[in-house]
Amino acid sequence: MSQLLRHHRDFRLLWCAEVAGKFGASVTGVAMPLVAVSELRASTLDVGLLTAASWAPWLVIGLPVGAWVDRLPRRPIMLVTAAVSLLLFAVVPVAAWCDRLSIGLLMAVALLTGTAAVFFQTAYSAYLPSIVAPADQPEGNAKLQGSASAAQIAGQGCGGLIAQWAGAVNGMYVNAATFLACLVCLVGIRHREPRTTGTVRRPNALFVEVSEGLRLIGADPWFRTLALFAAASNLALMGYQSIRVVFLVRGVGLAPGVVGALIAAVSTGGVAGAFVARRVADRIGTARATLLFELGLATLALLIPLTVSGLGAVAFVVGGFSVSAGVVAGNVIKASFQQRYCPPELLGRLTASMAFLSYGTIPLGALLGGALGTALGLRAAMWIATAGIPLGALVLFFSPIRRVRDLPGPRAATGGPARVEPVATEPA
Repeated sequence: MSQLLRHHRDFRLLWCAEVAGKFGASVTGVAMPLVAVSELRASTLDVGLLTAASWAPWLVIGLPVGAWVDRLPRRPIMLVTAAVSLLLFAVVPVAAWCDRLSIGLLMAVALLTGTAAVFFQTAYSAYLPSIVAPADQPEGNAKLQGSASAAQIAGQGCGGLIAQWAGAVNGMYVNAATFLACLVCLVGIRHREPRTTGTVRRPNALFVEVSEGLRLIGADPWFRTLALFAAASNLALMGYQSIRVVFLVRGVGLAPGVVGALIAAVSTGGVAGAFVARRVADRIGTARATLLFELGLATLALLIPLTVSGLGAVAFVVGGFSVSAGVVAGNVIKASFQQRYCPPELLGRLTASMAFLSYGTIPLGALLGGALGTALGLRAAMWIATAGIPLGALVLFFSPIRRVRDLPGPRAATGGPARVEPVATEPA
């Protein structure tokens, strides 16, 4: 199966496009807060607002985007949004060169590129099943998640090193270049989706289609559980991630290059998580593996606030590595489940509705992290945010997932949710 994917030209190009985008986004995730902190002397709250701005579009347009994506070919959407992101990220170093860089400009770029990301991610998630056979989708998701994590390692490490050697602003050139590479890869994909039919739509059709996605989640215990967990988890995760650069620079006293290296080391957990996700799921079951990754590993997040300079930085690496591994492994399992379980004609709406509910808490988490850091101090804020990661995963523990070995198979387009089968008492 993996051999077939390696020789699947369109999958390879989509894979490279996604990896290029993730690399650039990871450089930006380190470089932009460093630009704000080191070049513009931004406050902790400003950094939290900057992170919130990049995720706020999921709250505003996340739901209708799913319906739009289901109406239109997905590849052209990805092409347009990649081109827009390229231009927007290139604006930052140009503005700095012209002495026009400001927090307001950074927030505007974050907001607009976040809007493009809503369209790209929704279209990409719905596009993958159209070019990869159902049997190869778990392997495809694992490869994409693992490679994205590897790109994040390189991107975050490069973001810190570029900031130290050439200035944080220059990291934005790297991101612009990665979206150019993304564009080239997407242009090379040969697969063309069938044209949408010219069906006349009612004036309220968009509202109806958006409602279908939300009803699908609300009526199904599996989708509902995963959406509630993702919302709670992302609130805590972004609370921690939005202030970690400020925490390491100002709270621990580390240089930007060291910060980039530590965050890169943490991101290796994502590669490990993608590598073991399917192997562990095949051995103990997809539901049990989800609990292991999302709840078991999440408890080690409590090591992060113990970070101090010198050897004490190991606490940040171990805690962050475990969280990253658990999140990515859980995402591999969840993505494969959703693509298999959801009727294909509803996948775009499901993706957008799930993203709206789960990603919608990310800007709130970023604001919460910045506000707590300002009001209580960086270390106290880090304790609160990291404690929320395992607490959020309790949603999975008190759900049908705890009572089964595996998540269910395909769901009929008009059928009800799959029945929950009790887990066997003997070892799997």
